[in-house]
Amino acid sequence: MQFFGGSEINPSPQVPTASGNNAHMMYVFNRNGVCLLYKEWNRPLHTLNPQQDHKLMFGLLFSLKSLTAKMDPVNAEKGNLGVPQLPGQGCSFHSFRTNTYKLSFMETPSGIKIILVTHPKTGDLRESLKYIYGLYVEYVAKNPIYNPGSPVKSELFNTALDQYVRSIS
Repeated sequence: MQFFGGSEINPSPQVPTASGNNAHMMYVFNRNGVCLLYKEWNRPLHTLNPQQDHKLMFGLLFSLKSLTAKMDPVNAEKGNLGVPQLPGQGCSFHSFRTNTYKLSFMETPSGIKIILVTHPKTGDLRESLKYIYGLYVEYVAKNPIYNPGSPVKSELFNTALDQYVRSIS
């Protein structure tokens, strides 16, 4: 596509490579919408400040969860939208894709929400999100020094997360 200044604009993102540029960013929220962790690997464009970005992402998740619950053609009981559902319970979404990214989502029974934003051609990441949650439990939740609800500052977790995300990318 040609733009005004004669520069070429390609609406499609780069094709993923083995060097780990599939993962763009990751968020971890608690049940109250507090961002416990935000990581970037490949995010060339920053349009919002971090607080606005976190609020926007949590609002998007809340809206999508609400929409999927209300559109559920099987379950007449819609329940309390603020309460996390057990895996396999009710109608939920796992991911959505645009022409420039794919957002994969997992919510645990304790209300921890993990969001991984990747290249749009990335496959199903449900097992990867479960693995990342396992890292979170092992390095963060089981850490006696960690105060639940506070930002994650574990270097061991960050190192293990970086290694794993680069291996799946």
